[in-house]
Amino acid sequence: MKAATTALLAASLAAAAPAKRQAVPSLHDLFVAKGKEYFGAITDPQLLNNAQDTAAIQASFGQVTCENSMKWDATEPNRGQFSLDGGQQVVDFAAQNNLLVRGHTLLWHSQHPSYVEAVTDPAELTAIIQEHVQGVAGGYAGSIYHWDVVNEIFNEDGTLRDSVFSRVLGEDFVKIAFDAAKEADPAAKLYINDYNLDDGSYGKVANGMAPKVKEWLAAGVPIDGIGSQSHLGSSAGTQSALEALANSGVAEVAVTELDIEGAAPNEYVGVVNACLAVEKCVGITVWGVSDANSWRAGSNPLLYDGSYQPKEAYNAIVEALQ
Repeated sequence: MKAATTALLAASLAAAAPAKRQAVPSLHDLFVAKGKEYFGAITDPQLLNNAQDTAAIQASFGQVTCENSMKWDATEPNRGQFSLDGGQQVVDFAAQNNLLVRGHTLLWHSQHPSYVEAVTDPAELTAIIQEHVQGVAGGYAGSIYHWDVVNEIFNEDGTLRDSVFSRVLGEDFVKIAFDAAKEADPAAKLYINDYNLDDGSYGKVANGMAPKVKEWLAAGVPIDGIGSQSHLGSSAGTQSALEALANSGVAEVAVTELDIEGAAPNEYVGVVNACLAVEKCVGITVWGVSDANSWRAGSNPLLYDGSYQPKEAYNAIVEALQ
């Protein structure tokens, strides 16, 4: 009777278990073999509890970015009270699996606490930025490969976005943040990360971000790279955009939050080929592993489907890199 019960239980568990994920070649290994530094994805503590998600990262990717757990509201919800445990779970997972970590993000106009938004005094806001960067970047120092120091700071026309940082400090907040990050973690590469940088002729790139970054570099702001988020419909302008950003004078550029509506194989391959063609492009990060967890719900923009099976786009990248 015991044997029959055990067999019945085993059969029941097998029926309830998710379909076994198809074994796939590592995108990271193939990309590194082409001279690049990483092919990565995002994760966070709740995703680390998903065995299918972590297995896909271990099989396919060589770098992870925290989706939310390193942002200001998660790391310093009250001034001077730091909570780094969520990001540390990702850092520990990365260390256990020999993965690089991109830190995302130190300053952003969104997802910061109300005490930040309420500041009107330049000296006070400067101190708050420096304290936050020291507490977070310093807290993870030695574990982070790239930091998105500032995120989404440009309008569509290339002017600075209205935020508490620009209202109180003008563009000086950029230098304040980068100088603080350089002091807190000298080994990390320091990035500006922004969206709609998808075509080199687009005003946000050509008339705004690229010349402004060149100006900041000339003034000694320690910017190492520019990240293009690349939430795309088409990859047609990706190479020209990466070239324009690279020509700003930064040491490197990266595709940092890639997803493509519908996940058309040719569009994903187009982004991969664009990065391969631009010498300063060091890596690609997809903004999610499975369509089941994408922020673009219903658009199926990722490389694994909702059941964690590799999609045609995944196989197309493999073929292109092989």
